[in-house]
Amino acid sequence: MRVYLSHGTLSFPGYFGARALAALQEHAEVVRNMTEAELRDEALAEAARGCDAIIAYRGSPGTEATFANSPQLKAFLRCAVDISTVDVAAASRHGILVTQATPGFVDAVAELAIGFMVDLARGVSRSVQDYRAGRIPEVRPGLQLRGATLGLVGHGRIARRLAEIANAMGMRVLAYDPQTGTHPLDEVLSQPDIVVCLALSTPETRHMMNAAAFAAMRRGAFFINLSRGELVDEAALVAALDSGHLAGVAMDVGSFPDQMPNPRLAARPDVIATPHVGGLTPAAAEHQAMDTVRQIAALAAGRLPEGAVNAAQATRLNLA
Repeated sequence: MRVYLSHGTLSFPGYFGARALAALQEHAEVVRNMTEAELRDEALAEAARGCDAIIAYRGSPGTEATFANSPQLKAFLRCAVDISTVDVAAASRHGILVTQATPGFVDAVAELAIGFMVDLARGVSRSVQDYRAGRIPEVRPGLQLRGATLGLVGHGRIARRLAEIANAMGMRVLAYDPQTGTHPLDEVLSQPDIVVCLALSTPETRHMMNAAAFAAMRRGAFFINLSRGELVDEAALVAALDSGHLAGVAMDVGSFPDQMPNPRLAARPDVIATPHVGGLTPAAAEHQAMDTVRQIAALAAGRLPEGAVNAAQATRLNLA
């Protein structure tokens, strides 16, 4: 079996790694992207010519142009949980299997959430910015997390892990999930000192954090987004900050390409932003890379791999 690994030389160390590569080479002949380029469309198809499978970094989406120009391709493996970069319908039309990895980033994202919470509550970044600018920071009382209330919008794996940590710190936790209901949304927005958005991105949740949602939050509360940028109406978020209704915001995602925070929003002194690195730890990346290794091993043995998204349409596969 011949496999194309789309991770370029810049993304390979952080998003796949040498140990996963060595494991992959035990099951397949591996062709690597030895450039810094993030290949896509016809360029990706050309680079992967003659390969049975592509393991795709997020910079190499699965598009109609790639699938239409890859007559030998049998599987497109997304080395992540998020398959929004893959046109699954197009892959299915061409009989190509699409797979996704399991989430290995639960702890990593939950830990970043705790870091954001401490930073916002105690004004850490604000003080650092002042000192670096040669100013003496204003001394202000902070929010003690023990005894504070945390609101979780979304109650999946990351939110549940964050709730465990917050409970251990002595926080009160309220959670709302668009899929299951749990606590009423107005209660989860109106009572907490800190609201963290961790809901799934669906057409129904687009801009769920809008002007009405921010108005429902307590004046002086903090808001954190660790889900997807499209869940937040950024104009409404700016208005809530400008009016002083929100005391501060932290975000690892936003409306810029590749889910990066909007730089203009991130530059505000009342915003803490990181460049979509919530799940970027070696342990998290290796977990997902090893998922793709196991998927390739299954395909090489003629078995349907775990994580298959469109098995019924994968007519190019020859399974035992």
